[in-house]
Amino acid sequence: MFDWQLHTRIVCGAGALARLGELARGLGTRALLVTDPGIVQAGHLGRAEAILQAAGVATAVFAQVHENPTTADVAACLEVAQDFAPDLLIALGGGSAMDTAKGTNFLLTNGGPLSDFWVASPSRRGLTQPLLPTIAIPTTAGTGSEVQCHALIADSQSHAKMALGETGAEPTLALLDPELTLTLPRSVTAQTGIDALVHAIETAVTKPRTPHSLLFSHEAFRLLSSSFSRVLENSSDLEAREAMLLGATWAGLAIEYSMLGIAHSVANPLTAHFGVVHGQAVGVMLPHVIAFNAEDTTTRRAYAALGQSPEALSEQVTLWLQQAGMATTLGECGVSGEAIETLATEAARQWTASFNPRPVTAVDLAGLYRKAL
Repeated sequence: MFDWQLHTRIVCGAGALARLGELARGLGTRALLVTDPGIVQAGHLGRAEAILQAAGVATAVFAQVHENPTTADVAACLEVAQDFAPDLLIALGGGSAMDTAKGTNFLLTNGGPLSDFWVASPSRRGLTQPLLPTIAIPTTAGTGSEVQCHALIADSQSHAKMALGETGAEPTLALLDPELTLTLPRSVTAQTGIDALVHAIETAVTKPRTPHSLLFSHEAFRLLSSSFSRVLENSSDLEAREAMLLGATWAGLAIEYSMLGIAHSVANPLTAHFGVVHGQAVGVMLPHVIAFNAEDTTTRRAYAALGQSPEALSEQVTLWLQQAGMATTLGECGVSGEAIETLATEAARQWTASFNPRPVTAVDLAGLYRKAL
């Protein structure tokens, strides 16, 4: 059984950014653009501003989003938003920009603190006022946040990551223009691409998966697995770039309805304690997660439905990491064995662990860390 309603309009195609003015004008007249310094340097912000201004949409900019955004990023963006009083938010960039915009939207319309929207909080308040419409324009093929109601924000003091989310917090519009991904450095293409691949693979086996979520998982995997090596070999391959971008979006939709598993549970503490970039963290752990989950016969069949045995799939993930020049062990990432018990304890508390197809304990997770070390 499932209950499905797609909340986000998706506009996709090379050159689609040119439509931003007309699309924004249908949603508001004062837009706050949320982005990061890299997007400014690449020239994408300037183009977006010019298109909006030509359409008569007043704009303000917050361009100080950091990778793995924290409550401090949201607070700084909120200050700009309160001064400008927008009626529309536009997130231009990767998942960090989109998550910062979502967090800002929660606080601007409903007040704080952000922990009131943390899905794992026993004191969760939820939305009391409607959110502002949002346009999400991904410049990376990675998180799929452009179609999700969730945002990942770290507490600036404790560094603990909070998964914030409310039904209705999905962007109103996702604008997918693969031309915006052509300027990505190879390392960012690799990190975000691995993240998207992990999303497609994990959502295909999680406990909440449904027949319709699997449609997105399987199509995402088909697009991503056939295009990842191509974009690494030829960064200007626009067809492969579009397949990666659309695949990441389909995987993002799969997450909305089937959630994620322990590859993400074990990855978050690696980022918090050792600064391991998210794509690297989920990628290096996934082969060991696949081996663990595949001990269950039903889950083994779910992996096989992607077109490869679990063993072949694990080997393929490792091969992708090698092709991308990424680490294939935790030791290469600077992780020490002394930290494993702490990492495992924190991983067991992660929300995504509850959706894994096999039940896990901190002891199981410590074993996965040791195998990856």
